[in-house]
Amino acid sequence: MSLPTMSAPSSASGSLEVGATIVVACTVSGSTLNFGTAIDPLQSNGAIDASTNLSVTCTRTTPYSVALSAGAHAGGLNAFGSRAMKSGTHTLAYQLYLDAARSQVWGNGTNSSVYTGTGTGSIQQLTIYGRLPSVAQAAPGDYSDTVTVTITY
Repeated sequence: MSLPTMSAPSSASGSLEVGATIVVACTVSGSTLNFGTAIDPLQSNGAIDASTNLSVTCTRTTPYSVALSAGAHAGGLNAFGSRAMKSGTHTLAYQLYLDAARSQVWGNGTNSSVYTGTGTGSIQQLTIYGRLPSVAQAAPGDYSDTVTVTITY
């Protein structure tokens, strides 16, 4: 009886490419900057300071900048020295800053500064420092303004 002969298995090879494209991306979100809900102008002498945070997330190694608008009631796109909250026809001046010393006005880079950073892929907390220079002559009311946050990357 004879056994069949086994031939060696055959093989062929080729290549398969694998790829991915990671896009540059950033997100930003913030919360309300609240100077207080029961400010008595007769008892408050001097400036009132407050702060809030912006959460910025950008892909790793992505350079970015964060600009703040002058606000809805400033009287112009670049009127950073005239930021104001309104209550009806009454206004209340305020300012936003990059630093705790409140020396660098945070704006859009025109007559003001912007925040610059590099993404880490994780949330980065940026602090916005605010100041009401005085409330001595403020009329009673609920004051507010809307500031647009723009992240460029």
